This record gives sequence, structure tokens and C-alpha cells, in this order.
Amino acid sequence: MSAVEQDLKAYLAAQEKKSFLRFLTCGSVDDGKSTLIGRLLYDTKLLFEDQLATLEKDSKKHGTTGDDIDFALLVDGLEAEREQGITIDVAYRFFATDKRKFIVADTPGHEQYTRNMATGASNADLAVILIDARKGVLTQTRRHAYIVSLLGIRNVVLAVNKIDLVEFSEVVFRTIVEEFESFAKDLGFTSVTPIPLSARFGDNVIAKSAKMPWFEGPALLAHLEQIDVSSAVADKPFRMPVQWVNRPNLDFRGFAGTIVSGRVRPGDVVAVAKSGRTSSVTRIVTWDGDVTEAVAGEAVTLTLADEIDISRGDVLAASAARPEVSDQFAAHLLWMAEEEMLPGRPYMLKLGPAMVPAQITDLKYKTDVNTLAHNAGKTLHLNEVGYANISVTQPLAFDAYRESRDMGGFILIDRFSNTTVGAGMIDFGLRRATNVHWQALDVAKSGRASLKGQKPVILWFTGLSGSGKSTIANLVERALFAEGKHTYLLDGDNVRHGLNRDLGFTDADRVENIRRVAEAAKLFVDAGTIVLVSFISPFRSERRMARELVEAGEFVEIFVDTPIEICMQRDPKGLYQKAKAGAIKNFTGIDSPYEAPEHPELTIKTEEADPATHAAAIVSYLKGAGYV
Repeated sequence: MSAVEQDLKAYLAAQEKKSFLRFLTCGSVDDGKSTLIGRLLYDTKLLFEDQLATLEKDSKKHGTTGDDIDFALLVDGLEAEREQGITIDVAYRFFATDKRKFIVADTPGHEQYTRNMATGASNADLAVILIDARKGVLTQTRRHAYIVSLLGIRNVVLAVNKIDLVEFSEVVFRTIVEEFESFAKDLGFTSVTPIPLSARFGDNVIAKSAKMPWFEGPALLAHLEQIDVSSAVADKPFRMPVQWVNRPNLDFRGFAGTIVSGRVRPGDVVAVAKSGRTSSVTRIVTWDGDVTEAVAGEAVTLTLADEIDISRGDVLAASAARPEVSDQFAAHLLWMAEEEMLPGRPYMLKLGPAMVPAQITDLKYKTDVNTLAHNAGKTLHLNEVGYANISVTQPLAFDAYRESRDMGGFILIDRFSNTTVGAGMIDFGLRRATNVHWQALDVAKSGRASLKGQKPVILWFTGLSGSGKSTIANLVERALFAEGKHTYLLDGDNVRHGLNRDLGFTDADRVENIRRVAEAAKLFVDAGTIVLVSFISPFRSERRMARELVEAGEFVEIFVDTPIEICMQRDPKGLYQKAKAGAIKNFTGIDSPYEAPEHPELTIKTEEADPATHAAAIVSYLKGAGYV
């Protein structure tokens, strides 16, 4: 091996051993976040000549610093950002020094981009919160500090930027620091390091500035190079979510995943968090062969001494220190979708590799991220933060987010569009899963149905107000009753006189209305009954939720497809007229949407025949399908 090759190998080995720091910059608009990152890249000599040439050209075209280089343009890569002079998306940059490697995220300052900031903060170890020395601590500063704290970042640099514009005043700097620390004292930060700097001119960015002899702290880069942000995850209890069960042949069965905390060695006793089953580790298999120890951050495959049931989404944990397991928990929730969050609506919850259906059962309060006040509310809109109770369909293993981001952070996914709609941080389990158990019953659904001589089913009639669904449902029940069948009709208006009398007609209340009715209908099916449900039920997601509560073949969706013009002509209760006059709010078809079924079992067009003919056709369908 030549001397050059040896030097290269030694250099690469040294690079691999460097520690790694992920940090983000946040602050109000025009506080200099992008400029600061550009200055770091420029002064650490990590720009190629062509990049410098492009930067100089762009500074003349888009820059805001006269003849000087506009360092913000190194980060503001989108044309829309350059035209507006603001950051609107998260920009990531990599740089390194002799002591450490860095990934920095430049996040937007506008409130409408809160979800973008949360994305950048989700895996950061440190936050640089910038404050314009001329403006001091602003409402946006408080908002950013709260979100940084909420997302588990415990180390903060308070960068008082543009200190040159206040003549490097120590008094201004101390006043800002005192105000921020007073506000942030309850946010749980481990360290807050204030640094006065000028990102444009480089004062206190790379090296200490002679213009501020009164400042005894470090320059920004020196602080970033030496701060210890490790949370000692290797010293916490062992946790490894299972990503994949590796079984290439009959002689090998391993469980692959990334260790998120703790360490593991052959011979250690581990437990499957949900089931409590235990076994000992026999091998730790990696790409480079077996190892004698694996620690947090390493991807490995474990083999166990015993054949126990483990699948993707399960968590292997230290047997003496298991995570909490529950099907309900309280969590902070940041809403990231244009469509509002509705309690009771079904979503998919992804926690590590585990993905299960979930509902927000109760929104306890909304947090005003500008003042930290707790406000009452039933729903969350885009970029709002709330505290909610969440229910999942099967118990999950988790740790509180403050103890482990990996074991306590989750996302909510829309079941139709598959887009991420929310990000959550688990606070604690509600422990209801440990206190509530299914009671074994000697009489089953099949026995009840056999006694009645019928197949239980939900006949779900959906359509606009005035479509004729209640009339047709009533005729169908009369026909079935005449043939000796056991039925029950749940009608929207009737149910609102009792079970759902506490609900209004907002989208959130409509979702809860259907959730309760669907659960009641499920009980009727379990009783062996044919239950007819006549509700507008305007949202597809809730009708899908109702279908998924029962077994395959026990739900028949009947779309009473009547044009709104005909419904308005009928208007048997005068509701459309009142809604058009503004006397009724959130009326389906007027100022609240109706999502028509995409694949109903039956579609009824009431303008083509009378209700009795449609009812007879439905009964004929039920007979042909073996329900009666």
C-alpha cells in the first residue's frame, strides 16, 4: 500500500470516528437563519469555486446585501423563496470541521409553516433560535421555543443576531437573554447558551469577535463542536422494534431491527413487550458477521433460544425493564393537514414499524403556541397543537416521548389519501387496556342468528336529507317483519332524541354521531338481528369505519342517490329552505359536503320508481344473498 493510500485510509477512518450533530435554525422572518448557515458553510471553506461563482452571480440578481455576498442564497434554493426573500421549506445542509460532522436544517419562520419546522426539528439534537437584536423576543420566538421543547430538543443556542446594528450593545444582549430565559424556564431545556453574533459579517460565528470584549462565552461553531448532546441512550433499557422477521431457511429465524436504546449481548434475557414472553439472545448477526455486543443506533438481527411468536411491529425489550403497553394514551398532537382533525374519525397510527387503526377519542385542549395558553376546542386545524386522548385497535408498546423519541413519537395517516395528517408525542398511557377485558359468553352470535332463522346484517342507508332513505328503510323493515324476521331500525332523527341528544351538527359532532350509531348497530348484529340504519352519514371514512366493525358480509351499503335539486323540491321538513336562509348551519349539501359512496352494494335512484318498488328490490336482494 502506497503512502498516499495509507494517508487516505487514515483520513477516512478519522472521518468515520467523528461525532455527529444534527441541529436546526429557527426564528422569525428575516432574523438571518439562512444567512447564518451560509456563513458557516463559507467560513468553513466547504464551497467549491463554481458554487462561489454562482453565489456571487445570484447575490447580484436576488441579493439584499448590496455589493456583498448574500449568504442566505446558499440555502434558499427554491425560486419562490428567493423572490419572496423568505424560507418556505426545510433546507438541509451538510458540513464538517476537524472535530465534528454536522447536518443543519433551515426551517421557516412563518406560523403557516409550523409543520415544516416540526419536520426539521423531529430528529435534531440542538436548536439555534435566532433573535433580531433590534426587535428582541417576539411572539414567534416563544412559538419556536415551545415547538422545539415539544419535539424533545433539550439543548438550545440563543443566537442574538444583527448585534452590529445595535452597536454591539451588551445591555441589549443581556436584556434579551433575561427575557427569553424567564419565558423558557418551564420548557424543560437542559441548556440555553446565549451568543451575540452578526451572521452577515461573521462576528462570533467561527471565531470570537474583538468587537465584543465583554462577551466571555464561545463562538457559535466552537460551541457546536464541543457540546455533548448525547442522551445516554446506550445506558437506557434495551429496546428494539422488529422491522422484519428474517427466515431464509428452516435453520435460521432472526429478528431484524435498529436498536433505539440500550445495549444487548448474547445470553441477555429479552421480552416481547406486548405478550410478555421471554427468551435469551443466542446470536447478534450483522452484515460483517456475529458480534458480542450491539448498542443503540445499530441495525442488527437477533436470534433467540426459544420459538416464540414475534412479528413486525413487536418490540424486544429488556425483560426487567419493559415499556408500557396500552391501547389508549394521552399525547400532544401537531396537526399537519388542511382538512381538520375530527375526534372519532378513523386514522392509521404509525409508531415505529407498527401501524394500527386509531381514533382521537377526546381533545382535552388546544395549545396557543404563541402564548402557551390552553384553550377549549373540539377540532384541530392546520398547524394547531392540542392535547388529546387516542385509542388504537390493539395494544402498543411505547415509552413516553420525553424518555424516547423513537418509542414515543408517532404519526397519523389518512386512510384514503395515505398522507400524513398529524404528528404526536405520547405523554402517558391511560392504562385502560389493563383494566378492561372481554368477557367470555356462552351464547354466541351464530346461535342467536340460528334461533331467529336469519343472517345478521347492517343495512346502511345513506343519502341526502329528503332523498327518501328513511321512507324506503321503513318499508323494507315492514316487509321483513311481515315474514317473521327480527329487525330494528335506527333512524337519524330518532336517535338524536336519545343516544345522541348531546350532539350538534358540526363535522366533529357528525363523526361522533355515526361512531355511536355504528357501535350500536354492531351490538344488534351480535344479537343476530337485521339492523337498518338510516342516516345521512356524509363522510366516507365513517361509513368505512362502520363497515370494518363487523365481519365480512355483515354490512350492506345502500346509496339512496337522489339529486339535490329533487331533495330541495321535496324538502319535507323545510330544512333546505332554512339552510339557504342561513338559519341552519353545517347543513349537508348546502354548506357541508356529502361524500357519495364509491362502491355501494346497492344504488337506489328514487326518481326512477316509487319507494315500494325500491323496497321490494332490496328485500329480493337480501333473499338472493341468503340473509333471509
